Amino acid sequence: MPFFSVIIPLYNKEDLIEQTISSLLKQSFTDFEVIIVNDGSIDNSLNKIKPLFDSRFKIINQDNKGVSYSRNLGVNNANGKYIALLDADDIWLKNHLTELKNLIETFPNAGLYCNNYQIYYTKDIVRPANFKFDFKKDCLIVDDFFKASVTNCVAWTSTVGFAKEKFDAVGGFNSAFDGAEDLDLWIKMALKYDVAFNPTITMSYKLYVDNSLSKREYNDIRYEFINNFSEEEKLNPSLKLYLDVNRFAVALRCKMNDEEELYKKLKSDIDFNNLNFKQKLLLSCPKFILKLAKQFHGFLVKNGLYFAANK
Repeated sequence: MPFFSVIIPLYNKEDLIEQTISSLLKQSFTDFEVIIVNDGSIDNSLNKIKPLFDSRFKIINQDNKGVSYSRNLGVNNANGKYIALLDADDIWLKNHLTELKNLIETFPNAGLYCNNYQIYYTKDIVRPANFKFDFKKDCLIVDDFFKASVTNCVAWTSTVGFAKEKFDAVGGFNSAFDGAEDLDLWIKMALKYDVAFNPTITMSYKLYVDNSLSKREYNDIRYEFINNFSEEEKLNPSLKLYLDVNRFAVALRCKMNDEEELYKKLKSDIDFNNLNFKQKLLLSCPKFILKLAKQFHGFLVKNGLYFAANK
């Protein structure tokens, strides 16, 4: 039995997947199997990486069913003691699995294990993720996962690990929440188990590759995902804070997309005590001001001056 089963959902990533697999093969800890779920790719992704495969690799082919179904299928076919997720456009540093194993062995009873990560806002601009809690060099249990995650989420798909039985206990990825299935899983895990964090950066996430936030259907799904925890947030102020920050972000996108009805529903559910002045101001701005703000934000990102609305 390998220590890790690395699950990689693959759909049309021929320009990025080679770099991802190369980063996996450079890991200093090598006791792992790799399950690639080919989710109906129609490009040259698989042919590009097949020469890199060794005996640890297994391919599952299926018609296109989405990333949630693919990850669940990969986990169901895993033989490893622990699961490590890796998206086909992300990069692991060579210490990723070593540090994840260290975190697991430090806190064997935790449910969700999270390594630190960095974010590429453009091809040339990279910054460490920004969390709202204090840490130094030692691994620790995150006291308040939701409050810690209001800027960048402590858990990111290609940084996390977990035991298969604990993943199954919370129901795995919910395929109804396409585009928010990862956040749904982190919340379910954090409500049930301790979340362990390793401050060592071991993964690079390419934010500039992700274009899902511009899709109209994403806003409807995100609304359903947020409301899925309406009862839990009544009893957990930090979860309410975390979800209100998500409501704010989706509401802005709805205003930009002229989704007035959904914008009003989201805004009415927000406790404005959970938003800062900048967020309240943006939420009250007309669409043309938001467009200018977005253009200015893009300018700042390109010049290495990125800022987030919830800082």
